[in-house]
Amino acid sequence: MNVPMPHLPPALVPPEPRERHAVAMPDGATVILRRHGNPDGPRVALSHGNGMAIEAYYPFWRLMLAAYDVILFDTRNHGQNPPDGAGNHTWDRFREDFEAVRGAIDRLFGAGPVAAVFHSMSGISALLQTRAYDERWSPLILIDPPIFPPPGHDLQRTQSFHMEDMEAIALRRPDRFDDPEDLAAVLRKRPAFRRWPPGAHELFALATTRRTEDGWTLACPKRLEAQVFAANIDPTVWPTVGAMPGDIAVVGADASLPEVQPPALLGRALAEEHGLPYTMIADCTHFLQIERPEAVWQAVEAFLRRFGRAA
Repeated sequence: MNVPMPHLPPALVPPEPRERHAVAMPDGATVILRRHGNPDGPRVALSHGNGMAIEAYYPFWRLMLAAYDVILFDTRNHGQNPPDGAGNHTWDRFREDFEAVRGAIDRLFGAGPVAAVFHSMSGISALLQTRAYDERWSPLILIDPPIFPPPGHDLQRTQSFHMEDMEAIALRRPDRFDDPEDLAAVLRKRPAFRRWPPGAHELFALATTRRTEDGWTLACPKRLEAQVFAANIDPTVWPTVGAMPGDIAVVGADASLPEVQPPALLGRALAEEHGLPYTMIADCTHFLQIERPEAVWQAVEAFLRRFGRAA
């Protein structure tokens, strides 16, 4: 990460990784892998949602560091990765990136099983990868996955409108700042982020921006964030999930909240329709790993235990 803001609580400053590797993707883009935690523990990979960065989830993954070999990576054009432009910022390219990352993990850190805890966009990318290349993550734990439903599904119209809304919201975002604190101040004012604990807004701002010659800018440009929302309309993934190889589980946001968003409903429906193990975390939104990290980790570790991958 960049140098932390002075008012970021020390407890929310992510540690320096044990190892850091720049990995070339098939088309020449670069994805930075970071290794944290206990190298002798079970290996777990983590990635993030659209427009975010995995360092912003530190309140969650810090709970894993004592016992697990933790591998972090941002998707292209996000977080710590160098910018790559709009041309290859597509779901097909994310699928190929995840395959390249999975191979690099074995090559760099030693071959073996890797569990995955993938939030939102990264979970969809992993499902596309699994469908194309067979089991790669053992198990694959999807956190609030906004998978587009098939034709005729009760939630398809709801998700279509939600993706349109999210695209529009992304395009309205400010994308240049004098300081990351300016972005943190914007986040603190928005109702969607009111459940975040103190310091999480600053951490998010620092993790999702990069320094430029004249200030700071979003690491993932808003037009690329909007582009991903607009393209998240593939109805072919949902019907295939139940037959995919390997163990897949879902941890979802609270589907009973008055302000519930479609991902919580989608994750619950996906699990029910395909018989996937599922846990709902009460009183949290799509940002559940930031809002209730201990509860989410308890659910995730229970699934790791169930599938024989717990420490």
